[in-house]
Amino acid sequence: MFYRQAGVYHTTYANDRQLFPVPTDRYLVWALLLVALIAPFLFSSLAVSSYLVPWLVWTAAALGLNLILGFAGQFHFGYAAVIGIGAYTAVHAARAGIPWEISVILGGCMSTLIGVVFAFAALRVKGLYLALSTLALQFIVDWVISHVDAISGGVSATLQAPPLKLLGQAITSDTGAYYVALVWCLLVTSFMLNLKRTGLGRALVAVREKDFAAAVIGVKSFYYKLVAFAASSFIGGVSGALLIFTFYHAVTAEQFSIRVSIQALAMVIVGGLGSVIGSYLGAAFILLMPSQINAFIAGFSSLMGWSLGDETLAHIPNVIYGALIIGFLIVEPMGLGKLYANVRNYLMLWPFGYHRK
Repeated sequence: MFYRQAGVYHTTYANDRQLFPVPTDRYLVWALLLVALIAPFLFSSLAVSSYLVPWLVWTAAALGLNLILGFAGQFHFGYAAVIGIGAYTAVHAARAGIPWEISVILGGCMSTLIGVVFAFAALRVKGLYLALSTLALQFIVDWVISHVDAISGGVSATLQAPPLKLLGQAITSDTGAYYVALVWCLLVTSFMLNLKRTGLGRALVAVREKDFAAAVIGVKSFYYKLVAFAASSFIGGVSGALLIFTFYHAVTAEQFSIRVSIQALAMVIVGGLGSVIGSYLGAAFILLMPSQINAFIAGFSSLMGWSLGDETLAHIPNVIYGALIIGFLIVEPMGLGKLYANVRNYLMLWPFGYHRK
């Protein structure tokens, strides 16, 4: 209905290759951008700092993980370690007096360096063996961060992050932190959207589908896997740095444990492998849904006059949350991004459903 094209024909390669060939998609993107720009004036300061900022940063991180998992088809169970490397590097660089912008880039470069060095060994294996190799990266980085005082200050120590300074100007407001996170998220989104249309993106997809077949047609699978690990690690490192400077304002080893790696993996799987919009939806679901379920259960029990203990209130939301994840994956195994695509495809033909046959 809204998406349907009636006799729209592309007569130039530029029209055929544009990012959003359907006009309704372009209108929707512009509308979402407008909402994103005025969001600090639509929502409270608490909602901006507690929900929108971490959602944007984690969406960028999920997009980086989706690059290696959804595009290149390589398992990565140690992505929180990559994020933590970028966070600690950026904080130490900023504390040493290096400008904030360079510190964040250094965080991304350090994550890239360690990620690529580790990938040289990890990419010699496939499947579950690769997953175990990346899990080893997580455990190694966890141990190093916790036990090397020069990095973390010691076991269970907290390293305070310097104030965020953009071009020498301190950004202390929640609105300023929001716009910094928004710009980074939009940059990563633009990169991922355009990656699909490049030779690199097509090569990564070929490697994901069958690396032996890709090698037959001249695609160097090891090289492109290495590029995917490098780009994904850089995005994760910068995202980790921004997560500290815009949200946590202090860094600890517990922020980048194996639990966080599983959380990032869940964002990509629930959102949809290889789906850009799925990363947005998956990050929102994993980050925001638990708190909303907690509030709903507490409000509903109060409305019904039920007396639920603290232990019950702590476990019922987790059960509902897990059931929702299973339900979504049963309805659509390809994630929330595919659900959106299904609705969009339905509206493309509605009410002429017989065109599907």
